[in-house]
Amino acid sequence: MSSKTYEPIPPRRVAFLGLGVMGFPMAGHLAAAGHDVTVYNRSAAKAGAWCAQHRGRAAATPAEAAANAEFVFCCVGNDDDLRAVVLGPDGAFAGMAPGTVFVDHTTASAAVARELHAAGQARGLQFVDAPVSGGQGGAVNGVLTVMCGGDPAPFEAMKPVAMAFSRAVTLIGASGAGQLAKMVNQTCIAGLLQGLAEGIAFGQRAGLDMKLVLDVIGKGAAQSWQLDNRGKTMVDDQFDFGFAVDWMRKDLGLVLDEARRNGAKLPVTALVDQFYGDVQQAGGRRWDTSSLIKRLR
Repeated sequence: MSSKTYEPIPPRRVAFLGLGVMGFPMAGHLAAAGHDVTVYNRSAAKAGAWCAQHRGRAAATPAEAAANAEFVFCCVGNDDDLRAVVLGPDGAFAGMAPGTVFVDHTTASAAVARELHAAGQARGLQFVDAPVSGGQGGAVNGVLTVMCGGDPAPFEAMKPVAMAFSRAVTLIGASGAGQLAKMVNQTCIAGLLQGLAEGIAFGQRAGLDMKLVLDVIGKGAAQSWQLDNRGKTMVDDQFDFGFAVDWMRKDLGLVLDEARRNGAKLPVTALVDQFYGDVQQAGGRRWDTSSLIKRLR
């Protein structure tokens, strides 16, 4: 866990569903900030491992984890995973008391966010879609950027609690707006990484010292988080950092599906998605997203 300083707020009863590479440290920050945390994970062993490292308890079902919680946080894989932990007799909604706020950090579709927002309202529950940016490092260090969709009152209630693992928590708009903002985020990253890959591959073919070149252009208009954090590892052919190609393809699939619905033209994003498909075919499903350069070598 990082040395993050936590803003003092009254301890809350919270649940966290999904202890993957993001959820495990996010739930840890909630515990470190003094909140009363109950966790649920599909694999009980992972929940046990979390409890061995942090103050808190594990529950056998999402409904059990959510019982008595004031806030239920969630970070799972996709729309179907989200429905599985929210709906049904063992789902979180079944255990939540009226007025409880469900905060979903999964990168999912805007449609499922609106669906669960409506299902929650029918039960007297609140639902905020709140996908995050910052990757595994941001989760471990407690400095994620959280983009939210939903109603203002539950957003304001959950914000100080979510700050345990965040540096910024912002309400973008109505239900689904957080997921749409995350789609913008992933679209921008895909284009940046392809440009960075092409620039580095070009410079290497030209015989340049690319680490020196990155130092120089990183002080000018080409600077980006991707250049600062992935440029030199791309030069070194290292792709074992953070966000995997499989996950990016899932996210870009959400983007392209939404674009088909709203009529947005995304020619570069569609092309980069195909390039990531090439990386998958080359055995790079678990390489990080900067591995686009492998196609060019």
